[in-house]
Amino acid sequence: MLSMPHTILVVDDEPMVREVVTRYLERDGYRVEAAEDGREAIERCRRLQPDLVVLDVMLPEVDGLTVLRELRATSDTPVILLTARDDETDRVLGLELGADDYVIKPFSPREVSARVKSVLRRARPEAPTERLEFGDLVVDATTREVSLAGGLVDLTPKEFDLLWFLATHPRQVFSRGQLLQHVWGSSAEWQDPATVTVHIGRLRTKIEPDTHRPTRITTVWGVGYRFEP
Repeated sequence: MLSMPHTILVVDDEPMVREVVTRYLERDGYRVEAAEDGREAIERCRRLQPDLVVLDVMLPEVDGLTVLRELRATSDTPVILLTARDDETDRVLGLELGADDYVIKPFSPREVSARVKSVLRRARPEAPTERLEFGDLVVDATTREVSLAGGLVDLTPKEFDLLWFLATHPRQVFSRGQLLQHVWGSSAEWQDPATVTVHIGRLRTKIEPDTHRPTRITTVWGVGYRFEP
């Protein structure tokens, strides 16, 4: 069964905090990225589209609450704030701005991990099935089989991974770089973005009624691709 690890963005200007939280979350099986200031956090959120952000309130230049406002203007990505013990005002304001939870400094990495698991469970509960049906197209992650109009479609492992990822994020647009990060994982940095284009083309020849006018995997010009259920 295919299981894509959640991507967590850890934002804190203290190197030790970033390192400890990152290592602990990676040990729990998450894919972790880090940012040291607010501007970098906003840029990484746009590029990576993480599943959750662990966000320190006290950041240089652009503070955490400003980052939260920017994020909430375009996304409902879950956010856990890291706040100082005496910053009740920041905690209340953060929750009002749309934060999902907060952790008070100093904290234990185990507490952060527990909050991450809890927020992800509330925000994106596990699907009760690993079988997706879109009309005559059926994608089954348990057997890693795809059928179209009752017949099996012969996909390579990476073609299946790409289709499954897109199908589990219907109507969400992903750039080629984002698809490399999510589907190719640790090998993404060695891959040419054209790899995504090639795989999309191969998928279309196998599941689209008309490859010249794709209706399942569509192109958003200048941005990327999305799956139309």
